[in-house]
Amino acid sequence: MESLRRTRRWAMNLALVAVAVAALVAVAVAALVAGAGAAAPADTASPAKPAAEAAPKPASPAGPERWESRVQAHEKAAEASPPPPDAILFVGSSTVRMWKSLQDDFKPLPVVGRGVGGCNIPDMVHYAERLVLPVRPSQVVFYAGDNDLAGKRTAEQVLADFQAFVAKVRPALPRTVIHFIAIKPSPSRAALWDEAKKANALVREYAAAAPGLGYIDTATPMLGPDGKPRPELFLKDMLHLNREGYDLWVPIVRAALEKGAAGAAK
Repeated sequence: MESLRRTRRWAMNLALVAVAVAALVAVAVAALVAGAGAAAPADTASPAKPAAEAAPKPASPAGPERWESRVQAHEKAAEASPPPPDAILFVGSSTVRMWKSLQDDFKPLPVVGRGVGGCNIPDMVHYAERLVLPVRPSQVVFYAGDNDLAGKRTAEQVLADFQAFVAKVRPALPRTVIHFIAIKPSPSRAALWDEAKKANALVREYAAAAPGLGYIDTATPMLGPDGKPRPELFLKDMLHLNREGYDLWVPIVRAALEKGAAGAAK
């Protein structure tokens, strides 16, 4: 009997302990839940602000201003190494810029190159005061025009633009001879050749009638017997001259320079 009573008391104590443990567990769980709720952001919290958008890139300058950095590079080069007196100035587009052997090709003549790749004739008019006048050249050899035609300008506009270049240079350099090298027949721009021939003819006629101007026909010998451009004179792009192309030009241009020098001496 006594053993039965002890067993019942032990069972009751065990049940009390279980109830106490369960209560402690319930309190602990409630505390954890309450803590997690306090840490979580309220639904009404302001959304995070998006990162500031990057400032839009400035648009590339249009018109002649797009060549400003290249013109400044020529000006810095001229400050570091001033052109010689009575220099012969080659000025124009990439055909001049890429003529790396210019000085060697025309020794002992004092030649200076001021090419701006991609430019057209109005660009040269715009920058004549900075690229041409400071050099005070005895002769100017001008090459541009094919970029103009590729940009949908007409032969008549090419002539008018070259006339504007002459008008810009002539008051400051009245004795300087200005030569126009014929627009070349590039295979990659064969579709423009008829208009280029027309532009060349107009400039040739203009130069023949005006004192101090010359037209240098480098285009005719660049055509084959079939009347098409000779591809062996061009780089792979079929637009710019290779060494063979420049070699073809050198004696033709040199003869024009000798003639121009003789005319200026009169």
